Amino acid sequence: MTASKPRRSPKPQERQRDPERTRRLILEAAGAEFAAKGYAGARIASIAGRAGVNQQLISYYFDGKEGLYRALSEQWTERQRELVAPDMPLSEQVRQHALEGLSGRDGMRLVAWSGLEYEGAETDPDNEPRTRRLAGTVEQIAAMKADGKLPEWVDPACLTVLLMAAAMAPVTLPHITEGLTRTAADSPEFVRRYADQLARLVEHLGR
Repeated sequence: MTASKPRRSPKPQERQRDPERTRRLILEAAGAEFAAKGYAGARIASIAGRAGVNQQLISYYFDGKEGLYRALSEQWTERQRELVAPDMPLSEQVRQHALEGLSGRDGMRLVAWSGLEYEGAETDPDNEPRTRRLAGTVEQIAAMKADGKLPEWVDPACLTVLLMAAAMAPVTLPHITEGLTRTAADSPEFVRRYADQLARLVEHLGR
């Protein structure tokens, strides 16, 4: 982690802009930049260029690249709450996450990049928030196992990893997907078919 830099006050003409719109533009640009280049490869100047804003505004609103990455993590956490209701069956949760391949590909690519760059929790800005997000799934699977809805041999943490990797596969392994299915990995028809297959596998595991 790096020490926070003092925020520069925006110039008068910058303060006249819509701050929420500016933040949204920066977050959208950052999501695309991180998805394309990973955390290490992303550059604040490139994010500012994508967003069409002064580079100093990123420091003012987000306190630099790490703060911006954390803001994206919070945005993803909120998206998870929208995707998955507390009482939603595990199979449907997996289906909804796989369907994110239609509209949330940048988020999946960002997760994949963070894994490729991973060298330990201390250099991973999203480590704690991501772990908290996924802990609920581990607990749900453990409860299903305790209720006899899953085989005794199931390891809740391992199954969570497996399901997450499977849901992301068309985005993280598009070359494998297209080679085997002869279908574009980002095709809406394929993503829906793949999500349905994955949900049925989870349903079968729970029988």
